[in-house]
Amino acid sequence: MSILRSRTAQTTVAAVAVGALALTGCSSGSGSKSGSKGKSQADAAAQSKPVAMGTAQDSVGPAKEVPGARQGGTIQVYQESDFSHLDPGQIYVSDAGLLSKLLYRGLTTYVEDDKGDQTVVGDLATDPGKSSDGGKTWTFKLKDGIKDQNGHVITSADIRHSIERLYDPFLTDGPTYIQQWLSGAGTKYRKAYAGPYKGKHLPASVLDTPDDKTVIFHFLEPHTDAPQALAMAAYSVVPEKTDTKQKYDQAPVATGPYKVASYKSGKDLELVRNPSWDAKTDPLRHQYVDGFNIEFNHAKDDQTKTILADRGDAKNAIMFTGQIDATQLQKITTNKSVMKRTVQGYAPYVWQLNFNMDRIKDKRIRDAIALAIPATAAARADGGIYGGDPATSLMSPTTPGFDKSFDPFNRVKKPNGDIEAAKKLIKEAGAENKKLVYAYANTPVRTTQANLIINNLKKIGLDIQKKEVDSATWYEQMGKVKNGFDLYMTGWGQDWADGNTVFPPSFDGAQIQDGASNYSHTNDKHVNEELARIQKIADANTRAKEYAKLSEYISEKINPAAPIYYTKVFQIAGSNVGGLRYSTVTSYTDPTAVYLKK
Repeated sequence: MSILRSRTAQTTVAAVAVGALALTGCSSGSGSKSGSKGKSQADAAAQSKPVAMGTAQDSVGPAKEVPGARQGGTIQVYQESDFSHLDPGQIYVSDAGLLSKLLYRGLTTYVEDDKGDQTVVGDLATDPGKSSDGGKTWTFKLKDGIKDQNGHVITSADIRHSIERLYDPFLTDGPTYIQQWLSGAGTKYRKAYAGPYKGKHLPASVLDTPDDKTVIFHFLEPHTDAPQALAMAAYSVVPEKTDTKQKYDQAPVATGPYKVASYKSGKDLELVRNPSWDAKTDPLRHQYVDGFNIEFNHAKDDQTKTILADRGDAKNAIMFTGQIDATQLQKITTNKSVMKRTVQGYAPYVWQLNFNMDRIKDKRIRDAIALAIPATAAARADGGIYGGDPATSLMSPTTPGFDKSFDPFNRVKKPNGDIEAAKKLIKEAGAENKKLVYAYANTPVRTTQANLIINNLKKIGLDIQKKEVDSATWYEQMGKVKNGFDLYMTGWGQDWADGNTVFPPSFDGAQIQDGASNYSHTNDKHVNEELARIQKIADANTRAKEYAKLSEYISEKINPAAPIYYTKVFQIAGSNVGGLRYSTVTSYTDPTAVYLKK
């Protein structure tokens, strides 16, 4: 999942944003002690365990009550940028993924206990699915009477349509797991089927709906993690009769506890209660507050100062994917009463500097840039000591198979860059004064990080041209194969606790297409073959070890992207917000559980 502010990835979020993430959560008021550095890699390692599979009983509603919760009021949300998409089929970034938890429902979802341990359960479905044929066939039965905001009862035809529309060419920004599993790896699924808008359906041998309550997926290969994939926002239901195609972004139809009341692009988004939502069918969500008022154009420092001041609407405020600004850390971490309204967690994202492999072909130049990156300074710009740790690998500490001893770019000993070693490689490559275009998102944090990195790249003899890009469309721009840039940062996080959700989306040569997440355009024969082989390994532990080996090969032999830092999350809420907790599913404050105390 990509991460924009996260393409998570959520978000993922992500991308990142947001996706299902295996992390350890914090309950209300469980901030770290003053002066500490928040969650550690030891915490993250303990968080990488697989998701449990729930039962039919686990899948019924209502969701477990939040102690002390009451009804009423409006939650205020301050966001840095507008959501790039509201259409669930286009959601692969963590801020929109977080929003999707309030608006949409799919066949499956996750519930988490007080420790943050996750269980995948049925959401629209009666259970997390039943597999047969060794995991190639998955059958789901729909719950009775679930309606969308217009009162339309969701049927298997709506589920079929929601999957089929993802094949249409206009949908380019969401994940492609299910489409590829049904119709072929890489871009093959696009050639297999053009989408439902001309009246044709996928064959029943691929996706079958024998009656109004039954959906059957027939995958080309076994996929034991189908319930996890179907829990992603992109596979939420889009009712067939109200699908407005490209216009769906502006007025989506809700099945969750809230619906869109008004949306002023670039300004604000107002959510109100969805009267058609039935708590008795929902094992995850609550509908405590009357709605959410989401305002855009609030930078990180503005969000932090406003909520910290705790006046007016800010008393009722939460952050979605915003983070506490580094300049305000001391005021927050030295105040016990303020720390009680913070949440923390070790997020699954690795921020990395992508090399456009179509433009920077000399590995010595890529290695030099990787060595020169001021990793600690870049992480500190994104939340101070709570923002993250220098990254040694393209694999996050939350991903099974992570090896903390792997450090090809000397991050541990020289976390702010090995300038002399980088200079030697640039000279060896004859690349002194080579011009490279560095693209960065137009937010304060990304601008600061760009300046830090560019300053070091100039020290090693490169001529860097800066190119500012609108943060709201960042991943759309970077996701273009012909994007015109040499260097650009992205963040990627697992969609669930498995390397299958990290390496194939990011480094499979068959995935190179506009809107895909192979941002460096990596297309290496050995990598492609290994990805195809490893994905078929049934044992999760063996698969994790093989991905660890492949991760090392990718960094040492190819180096398509330089790891910069592993992200942590540190957020603050207003004093009137109850039910505040860190969600291991979204890796941010859980919006499905909050309420207002008075």
